Parts: sequence; structure tokens; C-alpha cells
Amino acid sequence: MPSDIPRPTSPEGPRNPYARLFALPGATAFTLGNLIARLPMGMFSVSAVIMISGARGSYALAGAVTATGLAATAVVAPWTARLIDRHGQARVAVPATAIAALGSLSLLLCVRCGAPDWTLFASYAATATTPNTGGMSRARWAHLLKGDAPALHTANSFEQAADELCFMLGPVLAAFLCGALFPQAGTLVGVVLLLTGVLIFAAQRATEPPPQGRTRDATEARSPLRARGMPALLVVFLATGAVFGSLEVVTLAYADERGHKAAAGAILALQAAGSCVAGLVYGAAKPRGPLVRRHLLCGAAMAALMTLPLLAVTVTGSLIALSVALLIAGMATAPTMVTGMTLVQHRTPEGRLNEGMTLAVTGLLGGIACGAAGGGWAVERLGPAAGYWVPVAAACLALLLSSAQACATSTPLRRPARSPRVSSGA
Repeated sequence: MPSDIPRPTSPEGPRNPYARLFALPGATAFTLGNLIARLPMGMFSVSAVIMISGARGSYALAGAVTATGLAATAVVAPWTARLIDRHGQARVAVPATAIAALGSLSLLLCVRCGAPDWTLFASYAATATTPNTGGMSRARWAHLLKGDAPALHTANSFEQAADELCFMLGPVLAAFLCGALFPQAGTLVGVVLLLTGVLIFAAQRATEPPPQGRTRDATEARSPLRARGMPALLVVFLATGAVFGSLEVVTLAYADERGHKAAAGAILALQAAGSCVAGLVYGAAKPRGPLVRRHLLCGAAMAALMTLPLLAVTVTGSLIALSVALLIAGMATAPTMVTGMTLVQHRTPEGRLNEGMTLAVTGLLGGIACGAAGGGWAVERLGPAAGYWVPVAAACLALLLSSAQACATSTPLRRPARSPRVSSGA
């Protein structure tokens, strides 16, 4: 039975918290599949921009197409997650992934065959059915580790580090494939990886949370948007996303101004590397104090460290100094995201965990889009160096909103009730 999977808690078991996680039967297999499926998430948008701009000679068209896909994802992804919670991960994720893969292949063919521009928008919008693979993986950990808060903290930290790793490697792999092979190679390889990863992930049925079906329980049936503290927390994710989106655009513009546009990807990768390492270290540490307070402290650290890139460009003007500043600044983002996602898990009603975490990711993506627009506006009017005020302002806004939502939910959070144990054949 999935709920009865033994946990290695004996003194003879591994002491490393990550080793204890992957000692759980089936954990390594579903994590491997999820990582394969998650890598293309950092490939598709870059591949689409390279492919469309190369064939049509318009970055504006390429940007509009990818923005349309992002908007469609914001609408469709929560519905896909709701279906996954209701009917099960394998039953919904596989066909949803197949539809998204067909959308990517359609985009590839439309670009190659010179189809009208509207077909590019329609094709890329179809990729919005791609399931939130990171959310599904976190839902499995939450199911397997109920009642074990330290282990769940480690699992969430690992998942955030995996997000950062895929963010680092995905765009680099996409750019390499499109440049070294042919413009459509990034999209084609991304589709193969996505389908392969989701199929491997979905095949691990022993660790899959049981589908909730339709329930008459009013508490479990309510939307995560109506759960106490969730709307305010989603706004915090929106502001946090603005930090990431603005930082990327401003750094690209600053490197371009210094005549080192090609180095921008490596500089941004350092920020993701700092976050990845910090996430793993944070996961190995024993969590102390109330979760809300930890989230506030992590948000305060992110706001403080986001001033370092601004200082680097205004005081030194050196790309090396900026790289070091971004590496250090990135060390606060993973702990902030880990505690934020853990809060989402606590506040999401039982049986709606995939939907709740997908709403958080949707808020994050919306913030990235807003931050990119704000960063671009600042660069155009104030210059790339002054543009680093935008991520600082966004981080301070996230901290302010986090403080406000913490005050509004100052009473202790009620943990979701345990779901009844079911057999693996249910």
C-alpha cells in the first residue's frame, strides 16, 4: 500500500537527510522521471524564440507567441491540476502531455512550412496543457511523508534545487541544440524528453497519491483560492516572480551594453547555481521556529541580498563583480521558495494539493512576466544599471506582502487531516 511504504528511521539507516529520502521505495524512480520531464520546461521558450525569430526575422513575433503561451498556461494549468487531483496523476498527466507535445510539434511544422502567423499562436497555446511536473513530484513527497515535517522540508528543498538546476541547464541545452544542429532541434529534443519523463514518472504507481474523486465534503471540495491565507500568499508569489523576471531582463541588457551579450547566460546561470546550492544546504538543515516566521526571514534575506547586484554595477561597473553579486543574491531565493511552497502545502485543502501548487507556480509565472516588462521599461528609460532597482523594489514588495499576510494569518495553521489509507489497487 502506498501509504504504508516504510520510512528509514532506524539508527542503522542513513544519516544524510537526502539519503533517507531516496531510501524510500520508488522515490528514486519517480524523481528520475520527473527530472527528465522538468528539463524541457527551461528549453521550450528559448527554442521557440530562436526558431521563430530565425525563420520569420522578428523577435517581436517570437516574444508575442511565447507570451501567448504563458497567458494560456496561467488559465489552463490550474484546471489540469484539478483534474490530476480528482482522477490521478497517471490518468490525466499522460494525455495532457501528449496534447502539449502535439502543440509543440505543430509549432515546429508551422514555422518550417511558412504557415500564417496565427497558426504559431494557436500551436503554442496548445502547450498550456503541460502538467506541472514539479507540483506532482511535491505532491508525491507530501503523500509519502505525512506527519514527518523535517523530511518534507528536505524534500521541498530538493525539489527547489531541481527547479534551479533545470533553469540553469535547459536554456543552455536549447541554445546549443538550435545552434549546433538546426533551429528546430531544441523543440524536438524537448518534446522527446517531456514525453519520456512523464511516462517514466506516471509508471511509478506505488508512490502516486490516491485520486480524490468527487467529494461531498465541503471543506475538501472548496477551491484553494478560498482557503484561508492562500490569496495573500499567491500575491507574494507574484511579487517574488517579478524579482526573477526583472533580474533576467536587466542582466541581459547590462551585459549587452558592456559588449558581452554572449556572457549573459553564464552570468544568470551563476544566480541559479547559488540558489541550487543554497536550496540543498537549507534542506539538510533542521527547520527551526514557526514556518511563517521562517518565510519572513528568508524574504528579508532575499530583499537584502538583491541590493548586491545594484551595488556591483553602480560602484564597480564590472561584470565579474556582478557575477559574484548574483551568485550570492541567488542564495536567498531557494529558501524563500521552499518555505513559500511549504506554506502552500499547509494551506491547500485536502485533495487539492496539485491545484494549490500549480496556482502558486502560475502566480510566479505571472510575476516573471510583469517583472520582465518592468525591467525592460526601466532599462529603456533609466539605463541598464538603474534597472537593478526593479528587482530590489520587487523583493521589498514581496517582503511587505509576506509580512501583511503573516499578520492576517497569525493564528497557528491547521494541518490538513490525514487521508484514509488505500490499497495500491484502488
